[in-house]
Amino acid sequence: MRRAPPSLRLRLSADDLVAAPGGLFSARGVCLSAGDRTFAMPGMVLFGRRWAIASDDLVFPGFFELVVRVLWWIGILTLYLMHRGKLDCAGGALLSSYLIVLMILLAVVICTVSAIMCVSMRGTICNPGPRKSMSKLLYIRLALFFPEMVWASLGAAWVADGVQCDRTVVNGIIATVVVSWIIIAATVVSIIIVFDPLGGKMAPYSSAGPSHLDSHDSSQLLNGLKTAATSVWETRIKLLCCCIGKDDHTRVAFSSTAELFSTYFSDTDLVPSDIAAGLALLHQQQDNIRNNQEPAQVVSHAPGSSQEADLDAELENCHHYMQFAAAAYGWPLYIYRNPLTGLCRIGGDCCRSRTTDYDLVGGDQLNCHFGSILHTTGLQYRDFIHVSFHDKVYELPFIVALDHRKESVVVAVRGTMSLQDVLTDLSAESEVLDVECEVQDRLAHKGISQAARYVYRRLINDGILSQAFSIAPEYRLVIVGHSLGGGAAALLATMLRAAYPQVRCYAFSPPRGLWSKALHEYSQSFIVSLVLGKDVIPRLSVTNLEDLKRRILRVVAHCNKPKYKILLHGLWYELFGGNPNFPTELDGGDQEVLTQPLLGEQSLLTRWSPAYSFSSDSPLDSSPKYPPLYPPGRIIHLQEEGASGRFGCCSAAQYSAKWSHEAEFSKILIGPKMLTDHMPDILMRALDSLVSDRAACVSCPAQGVSGVDVA
Repeated sequence: MRRAPPSLRLRLSADDLVAAPGGLFSARGVCLSAGDRTFAMPGMVLFGRRWAIASDDLVFPGFFELVVRVLWWIGILTLYLMHRGKLDCAGGALLSSYLIVLMILLAVVICTVSAIMCVSMRGTICNPGPRKSMSKLLYIRLALFFPEMVWASLGAAWVADGVQCDRTVVNGIIATVVVSWIIIAATVVSIIIVFDPLGGKMAPYSSAGPSHLDSHDSSQLLNGLKTAATSVWETRIKLLCCCIGKDDHTRVAFSSTAELFSTYFSDTDLVPSDIAAGLALLHQQQDNIRNNQEPAQVVSHAPGSSQEADLDAELENCHHYMQFAAAAYGWPLYIYRNPLTGLCRIGGDCCRSRTTDYDLVGGDQLNCHFGSILHTTGLQYRDFIHVSFHDKVYELPFIVALDHRKESVVVAVRGTMSLQDVLTDLSAESEVLDVECEVQDRLAHKGISQAARYVYRRLINDGILSQAFSIAPEYRLVIVGHSLGGGAAALLATMLRAAYPQVRCYAFSPPRGLWSKALHEYSQSFIVSLVLGKDVIPRLSVTNLEDLKRRILRVVAHCNKPKYKILLHGLWYELFGGNPNFPTELDGGDQEVLTQPLLGEQSLLTRWSPAYSFSSDSPLDSSPKYPPLYPPGRIIHLQEEGASGRFGCCSAAQYSAKWSHEAEFSKILIGPKMLTDHMPDILMRALDSLVSDRAACVSCPAQGVSGVDVA
């Protein structure tokens, strides 16, 4: 571990304690001095409270305001110089005074905004020392809003009095008044956005030193702030999800989601732009490390023929059953995949009313959904046993159909597509899975477990599976789903395995944080998961998010460039690529050192952070409520070969497939495709390309083997 130089010392005073974004207090005054170098918290403190904005966040807003103000000043000056001879009318003296004072006021504002922008460019994220004058400049800038508001009000009153002047002059002054109020309103909205409801929670305690807070008082303070943070997050979530019901499941989901957010964000002092900068740096670091790695040595032995045949067979099954997983999304995905012809194909079904033998339950536009399902799967009306688009928290839509081609009864569970589904996703605490198996550790994601239990009850208690197997008793049971539906499908298959020992499950892009290591190993024999590229969801778990947070803190602490340069370069790199330029304090040094913590990293964490570890190799301490969870079954990883555009917009992409170990998905990868690789239409396109390419290479054994790896 890298040791701090002797001149590096830690100072902390009680006056420097303020509330962190999630409710715990962090050390605003925790600074690490090494010569002129000072590390401190990014969150800016104004009027005795912390705000969700940093002093280096004002470069781009300042530049935008500066451009608007300068153009506005030039316009007013032009109006005054060109038409001042027409202001000798009744009330013209007032309008002339209005324009002159407004130009002077704008000139002062332009100078102040220029100073704010220049100061905001100084220093780094963890080195705000060069920006120490920012608070004074902001106080001046805010004070200037009062004369602006007064003058805008007077201008509006004078214009409303019906001044008898040239119409061009009057219209120009009306425009200046409107622009004034628009800028004032935009400023008020910006202040509301960056307001941190918990920013002043430490005010009553800031006058007391640490010695005045014994362990009992500190514990009470921490518990109170945690409760306040959870309450704030719950209020935010309720406002966001105000359109959904207020049943017991929804209330439980609100509480679970609020607790997750307050737990995750409570121990860091980062503003949103710091996270964006950290993600940009991580992407470049990740690509830089990959580019500097030695080419992997070729394994001397090729995969066995049985493994290759197994991979080919499972890929063909995935290609077939992905149609059912996509069909479960209904008409929105079908229209998205077929923007020109989709509506014409299912339009007749939307307007048609049929009496059929299948059960059609819940939701709107049911006939539209069913029409898209028919077109996606290629099945007939009589092949469907049950179609449900009933959607609530912990209750997912699903379809049950007879697949005569594969001689199977297919249960397809829909993935995330509504706010109710998002709340199900975010109910991330663990609960014991009630299932008949010999596994002792049966912890699983609570929200997905509840959703799988709902589908299980419907299938068994409502006799849906009994009806299906009474029609086709020789068929086997196959359960499929994408994303949230993939996780629910894996849990559902485990629940049904005692009654249906031959059950198979195909989980497409399932979440990583699904269940315990023991259940992951237990599911290897009957569940296959498929993951495309850098898809973030199969790498997403509370543990991996904590790891991502720690990596962001480390890379931000090491960075020696101002934030605005990081964001500009990161945007250029994401859009156009190029060589990753990873600006760190270790210029020209070994990137391996980036795995070691920097002391400035501590200033971005609260002193009570349970997630922080000085050893990058040591596992993060996991909460009993959020233990490490793992993905389901064996994993097939599809990877793109070559480059097809940074956002996957090229249709000529080629893919390879291999069996992968779950450890390969233990870190979240940053990149433009981390979200697009999760989209079901992209996954279907990749499967189409891969299966057709492998089928074409059946007669070419050498090429066929080259695309197969075994991990």
